[in-house]
Amino acid sequence: MVKFLVLGCLLALALPTLAEVGWWKTAQLYQIYPRSYKDSDGDGVGDLNGITEQLPYLKEIGITATWLSPIFTSPMADFGYDVADLKNIDPIFGTMEDFEKLVARAKELDIKIILDFVPNHTSDECDWFIRSAAGEEEYKDFYVWHTGKVVNGIRQPPTNWISVFRGQMWTWNEQRQAYYLHQFHAKQPDLNYRNPQVVEAMKDVLRFWLRKGAYGFRIDAVPHVFEVSADADGNWPDEPRNEGVDDPEDYSYLQHIYTTNQPETIELVYAFRDVIEEMDRELGGDDRILLTEAYSPLEVLMQYYGNGTHLGSQIPFNFELLANINYYSDAYHYSELIHNWLDNMPEGQTANWVFGNHDQSRIGTRLGADRIDSVNIIKSILPGIDITYQGEELGMTNVFISWEDTVDPQACQSNEEEFERLTRDPVRTPFQWSDEQNAGFSNASSTWLPVSSDYKLVNVKRERGIALSHLNIFKQLRTLRDEPTLKQGDTTVTAIGPNVLVIKRSLAGQKSYIAVININDDVETVDLDSAFTSISTQLQYVVVNDKSVRRKNDLTFANSVLLLPKEAVVLSTV
Repeated sequence: MVKFLVLGCLLALALPTLAEVGWWKTAQLYQIYPRSYKDSDGDGVGDLNGITEQLPYLKEIGITATWLSPIFTSPMADFGYDVADLKNIDPIFGTMEDFEKLVARAKELDIKIILDFVPNHTSDECDWFIRSAAGEEEYKDFYVWHTGKVVNGIRQPPTNWISVFRGQMWTWNEQRQAYYLHQFHAKQPDLNYRNPQVVEAMKDVLRFWLRKGAYGFRIDAVPHVFEVSADADGNWPDEPRNEGVDDPEDYSYLQHIYTTNQPETIELVYAFRDVIEEMDRELGGDDRILLTEAYSPLEVLMQYYGNGTHLGSQIPFNFELLANINYYSDAYHYSELIHNWLDNMPEGQTANWVFGNHDQSRIGTRLGADRIDSVNIIKSILPGIDITYQGEELGMTNVFISWEDTVDPQACQSNEEEFERLTRDPVRTPFQWSDEQNAGFSNASSTWLPVSSDYKLVNVKRERGIALSHLNIFKQLRTLRDEPTLKQGDTTVTAIGPNVLVIKRSLAGQKSYIAVININDDVETVDLDSAFTSISTQLQYVVVNDKSVRRKNDLTFANSVLLLPKEAVVLSTV
């Protein structure tokens, strides 16, 4: 056994008083990918009635609010992120009446519904785009159009910009006799937010769904909403090369300095927040919220919170851990990334913690199945908002899907050699409810994506009956998050050597809680007395994972906490 007494930097973060904490500031948010959650009508695709049916499960595991990936009318070129009717429900998911029933049932269970909002683009089958392509006066500038440039008598796109989905960011439209911009799929034309009518139209979409009972929005692909302004002649500059990338069709071939993270994007988020505040006044009740998705530099992300005079997104997604932690990361790396957010977050704002979503490899695959509980402990014990992607509470892992069976358009636009790097299908497979046909997801003969082969071992029904299953540990952690210390307490984060991450939460007059996580495969003995001042001699085990020989309520001495390989525990003062 090796004893580590070397301490990393400590962080003490003072949180607001109890009276200042709103529902979302310590929320347990849960992302549902509707196609894969629960199929109620036997067509192999999840739907709204399936979600409504399973809302009691969300209540069981302590979920405060659930964010639904897009459910709006769509030709499904990008599985709903290509919206054709922004104020209606796609028939594959149900009807507006089904949505209203979902909201009503969620309200009964005190669960708030958050919707995905896709502001960057619509479908090319949206009525707005059809009218814009036809040159109708009201809609002609709703999208980004350009006649291109003629080189040696050949018409070419106006810039060298490359789409996220590979290839040119411009597609020729015969009817309009012009190119339209699409940062993503060619069937996802970009809206023109330099047109005030577009801004107002999208604000009206927000109002519509808030009046329908949504409690906020996750704003998709925020950095892409604006491009740099055109020059006096209506032209844009080319983007520079990334020298390390050789494939000219690949998105990373260029440095996207003119097509992402433009300053107007942040101002637009502030304008959307104004709508949220307006609707709070109109509708009353609990706060509505904005969540913003942006894989951007920290200094940009922090501006989404607001600027002192304008309110912004309450929850700019914190992708520090999701994007940077890997299988080989040590405790110092975890600690550094946690500090990155907490040290840079503006005063009075709320942190959030994300390890997974519908676009990224699952935790158990990316970091190892024996670190699933460790991750859930980390994001539960840290201050603020804990965000979970469906299935991470069970320990679901990626499912291999062959090139022939791949349906993700991001991968389908590549090739058999490249698709595995790009595909998101493996993390979007059906939720595993039981050991029955199709994991209890659907009674269809086949499902839109295949069910994981491990569903008989990894499912809700089975894990409910196993004391230290991932699901039951998740539920214990959610109950623990109701403790005043975890809602209000100060936070100290440190690495004790390369293998052990420690997170301490403390609040005057309350028990302190200490998460101690062995990241790797060595046996460790940790001296918490040396790591923290004013800690009690004896500590009590509150949560343990299945790597531990200890059990809940066991006692240990603070100066000699034994950790087996990959063991993760939560201790409390006695």
